[in-house]
Amino acid sequence: MKIILHSCLIIALSTAVLPSEPAGAQEATETVVVTGSRIAYDSDAPNVSLPQRADHLITKVRVVCDTRDLDKRKEELRQTLRNMIAGASRSISLSVGDDILLPFTDKMLDKVIVPDSKADTSDAYVVIRTELTADDTFDGAVQRIKDYIARTQKSGRTEILTDQPFNLGIVEPERYRAQLVAKIAANVKDTAALFGSAYEARVEGLQRRIQWYQTGPLDLALYIPYGLVIAPHGAP
Repeated sequence: MKIILHSCLIIALSTAVLPSEPAGAQEATETVVVTGSRIAYDSDAPNVSLPQRADHLITKVRVVCDTRDLDKRKEELRQTLRNMIAGASRSISLSVGDDILLPFTDKMLDKVIVPDSKADTSDAYVVIRTELTADDTFDGAVQRIKDYIARTQKSGRTEILTDQPFNLGIVEPERYRAQLVAKIAANVKDTAALFGSAYEARVEGLQRRIQWYQTGPLDLALYIPYGLVIAPHGAP
């Protein structure tokens, strides 16, 4: 007799804005955005998960300018983007991307400026993220981003519009693999013992990438979508 205790499928990330790098770092560290599609408990996830606070709160902003002259319009956008870069601090950083974020630098200014659907208007999309501390609240982190936008000097007819949702970011989730696998192994050992010495446990799918779902305004649960099989010794 073979007993399959639980298994689950990988759920793909949906595309949205916004995660992050450690304490003010601007190096090219891979950050993953946890979007609104992950805000509810995943009933297909295994019962073993690792609680983890998100590293960043993130939102994508549209920097827009409608100065009629194209060259002047682009220069006003560039200057506002430079001001945003200069105004970033230890708690605020800028990125570009969707599911995977990389640091935004002045070398990317012309790459992010694109034509708007309206005539004589251009846009630039930039991700703003703020590092989360143990004492942060969702509202406090949101206000920190809003304050940063308010104090940024806008050049000419440029505006910074915040019409995108706020999401969570996590830096390199695979760094938690060893800790999560150890927790899975302990659970597998305890579960197998309930069936007695005539049975053995087999774990499938540990090679899959770490997944996650949101458990609170700033909190996540990390898991690996593995399957656990309990079968008699020597069973195929």
